Amino acid sequence: MVPPDTLTATVTIPDLSRLLNPRAVAVVGASSDLSRIGGQPLRLLTEYGYRGKVYPVNPKHREIKGLTCYPDLAAVPAPCDVALVALSAPHVPAVIEQCGKAGIPFTIVLSAGFSEVGAGGKALQEQLIAAARRHNVRVIGPNCLGVLNLRDNVRNGFGGTLQLGTLRPGPIAMVTQSGGFGFGVVAVAAYYGIGFNYAVSTGNEADLTALDLIGYFLECDDVETVVAFLEGVADGRRLIALGERALELGKPILAWKVGNTEVGRQAAISHTARLTAGYELYRAAFRAGGFVEIDDIDDLVDAAKAFHARRLPRGNRTGVITLSGGAGVLLADRCVERGLTLPQLAPDTGARLREVTVAFASVGNPVDATAHGYNDQFASYNDVIRAVLADPNVDQVIARVPRGSAAAVWARGLLEVLRETDKPLLLNWPSSPDDNGEVMAFLEQHGVPCYVAPGRTVRALAALTGFAEKKRRYETRGKRALQRAEAIKLDLPASASTLSEHRSKQCLAAYGVPVTREALLAPAEVEALTGPPLPFPLAVKIESSDIPHKTEAGVVRLGIRDLASLKQAGREIAAAAREHNPDARIAGVLVQEMASGLEVIVGVVNDPYFGPTIAFGLGGIFTEVLHDITHRFAPFDLDTAREMIMEIKGAKLLTGYRGSPALDVEALAQTLARLSWVAADHADRIAEIDVNPLFVRAAGEGVVAADALIVLKGERR
Repeated sequence: MVPPDTLTATVTIPDLSRLLNPRAVAVVGASSDLSRIGGQPLRLLTEYGYRGKVYPVNPKHREIKGLTCYPDLAAVPAPCDVALVALSAPHVPAVIEQCGKAGIPFTIVLSAGFSEVGAGGKALQEQLIAAARRHNVRVIGPNCLGVLNLRDNVRNGFGGTLQLGTLRPGPIAMVTQSGGFGFGVVAVAAYYGIGFNYAVSTGNEADLTALDLIGYFLECDDVETVVAFLEGVADGRRLIALGERALELGKPILAWKVGNTEVGRQAAISHTARLTAGYELYRAAFRAGGFVEIDDIDDLVDAAKAFHARRLPRGNRTGVITLSGGAGVLLADRCVERGLTLPQLAPDTGARLREVTVAFASVGNPVDATAHGYNDQFASYNDVIRAVLADPNVDQVIARVPRGSAAAVWARGLLEVLRETDKPLLLNWPSSPDDNGEVMAFLEQHGVPCYVAPGRTVRALAALTGFAEKKRRYETRGKRALQRAEAIKLDLPASASTLSEHRSKQCLAAYGVPVTREALLAPAEVEALTGPPLPFPLAVKIESSDIPHKTEAGVVRLGIRDLASLKQAGREIAAAAREHNPDARIAGVLVQEMASGLEVIVGVVNDPYFGPTIAFGLGGIFTEVLHDITHRFAPFDLDTAREMIMEIKGAKLLTGYRGSPALDVEALAQTLARLSWVAADHADRIAEIDVNPLFVRAAGEGVVAADALIVLKGERR
């Protein structure tokens, strides 16, 4: 996890209370046709319970909808907190100027025609930004649908969703970079009983961004969960910091990231003119922080239900209780697939279960209580649930719900059971939602989440478990600063360039990264050798920053075992270098020890959005065929490096598999952490680092970089 002192400089969270619950709203470009974009906000602000003032602004009208219509913002009575702008794009910058002069602190610009349409629109957006900064006006949009505050009945925007009477408040806030889709999600969630206090469409994010809104909502007392529908962000480090804050507060961010495929990325660019970093970096940020990644509305609804119960498990040990053996097997399969364990129940629990179930019941885990509960209105079934929840080996429980007329009595008894524990209980509904639908409604009204599909039940519990695990890890490790020495000065050329292998290794060795022993010799020195500069066998390579990919150029010879072969190799690679690139600057012949071990690859990319990022995975054919790669953001500590290593699918090759010896995982972790400091300390200059291969030797024998390449950015002037 990236410590706070290495993230983006502290960002002051703007006070958005007057944006979300304004004392008055001026609708600029108000229309007397309430079906038009300029007319819909007037209807929404006057017919849905908003208690503030509404001021239409349009010089063509003296009155709209019984309200005095003002010719411009200067004439609008104070105090007015928000100007909603529904004019064509060329008129918007002037309106921002008027807001500043009238003392209106916020604008919501519905208008399209800005950066999303090309160069002309981008120039207009720059004018809008300049006006906003001159007059200290904060802007939502342009090209957005507005702001929704269901807690205070503020529907400040346009669109069919905002006109629905079925929307409901609840302790969730939605931040969406797609207004139409995001607001539609709020409507679908309401159908399933999930309420949102707030939803904000951020549009082009000329000023206020999705990250600003997420940061604000995390601090709101009436928000327990934030939903973020994201196409991309411009500040990946701030996204990481928000993930840490979410863990600190215990508030999950349900992250719905789109534009992850090449087609999707192009669609995102054309939609909002927002460039996106590779999805793998978002995934790394989501994995480290207080994010729960979701893929669809079902995931959102299911996770929201689970978190709304306000119970976090202490671990991933899951008890499964059913009235059907087949359902128990299915739930057990899904749990294991999602990383949940089904522990053996404690002996005392087994004894208690034998007392309250029939002889043919199964009292292992999963527990099959059978249909016998129909004979006692499922009182014994609640006894089963009570016993499993009380088991010290169990952190959380999934239980199937009984059917029939006795279910209502059982449900009331279940609430009594839950008052005795703080462990999460998720219920898997056994039939259609309208079968005993009133029982489902009763349970969910009392904070007991119910799910129709077994797989969805388990996914929701896995989301809860994953967040709880990250929160515990964060609380254990806290915000401690990383222990390190002062940054090491590297002698780097001022221009953008690629360092040669030998020079790259010298830079890495300065930070304690183990590299191969080697000697750099002029071609004439190689010919004059009377003995090897290092013990045989040796590798021989051309040293040239103009030939970064040596194998493709044919300038590498491996396994050299005698002096004659060494000299011959020197002559061959010199000739191959001249043939490959006659203009290449040749620094000499690099003679190095042959290294061996398990090949891994470590790379650094100084991403424009996320900054210096470390990629690690198995080398050789595994890199391209399996793409078994994981990522972290530099710098990081040894604990993070260890997590990174164990995260790849091929981790067993490092820890010992089927009798193979364990390799030096600790030395590998130290090397990853040291490379992260190289990248972080010199982020202003280093664009990329490629260590390939890095050989991992047997436990206690360390690691060694056999090849390395550093690519530099030009020095800032």
